[in-house]
Amino acid sequence: MSKSRSTPQTAATVPATPAAKAPARKRAAARSATSEEALAPNRQANILQAAERLFATRGFHGVSIRDIADEAGVPLALVGYYYGPKLSLYHAIFRAHAGYIDVRLQSLAQAQQAAPPGQLLDEIVKAFVLPVLEVARQPAGHHFLRLLSRGMNDHLEEDEPIIRELFDPLAHAFIDAIAAALPQATRSQAAWCYQFALGALLHHVNDQRIERLSYGQNQPGDEAAAGPLLVRFIAQGMRGACEGAVH
Repeated sequence: MSKSRSTPQTAATVPATPAAKAPARKRAAARSATSEEALAPNRQANILQAAERLFATRGFHGVSIRDIADEAGVPLALVGYYYGPKLSLYHAIFRAHAGYIDVRLQSLAQAQQAAPPGQLLDEIVKAFVLPVLEVARQPAGHHFLRLLSRGMNDHLEEDEPIIRELFDPLAHAFIDAIAAALPQATRSQAAWCYQFALGALLHHVNDQRIERLSYGQNQPGDEAAAGPLLVRFIAQGMRGACEGAVH
């Protein structure tokens, strides 16, 4: 009569104990946390970009937090987690473009320092126009400029604080420069010139009718053709408006 022999369990067949599983769970959790941390900046940026596109197209009151979450592809609660209420998110878009203001101020300072004799106004106007046209060439920049135009034209109470904070100092710098370049004009006249120039610039970067109005000869965004013409238009307009100005 043969005796049955029991086969010893190998390490491969021994069931893992809870204690043995714990390190594996910790490693998986760590990998998950690391993945979430890597995604966080992308999600935060996606929210800001989605909000910018929607606000530029529909205006502040035409967009809900849910709209932004859907556009960004994130959970609804994540919008508030990163940016708080809708108004805070709206203002965060403008603050994210603070570099745009710095570039324009740097261009103005360079123009004032390096302008050839008799060309100070022309160089100031180039500093006013050309950095904006460069931003307009970029898809994200186009959305921002459209949003900025809304903010300056709609006169909503939601826009006023951020316009005062970020863009009034930029405006004052250009107005002072225009007044210095046109000594025959008062500062109040220079302020009018700035506003007229701003209207021409923002209309140009947002307008899409030029192709139709020119019977197809001009294309929106053709800054090689439009940029120098716009600079001359603004500079000569300021000179003509302030020629023989009475103080």
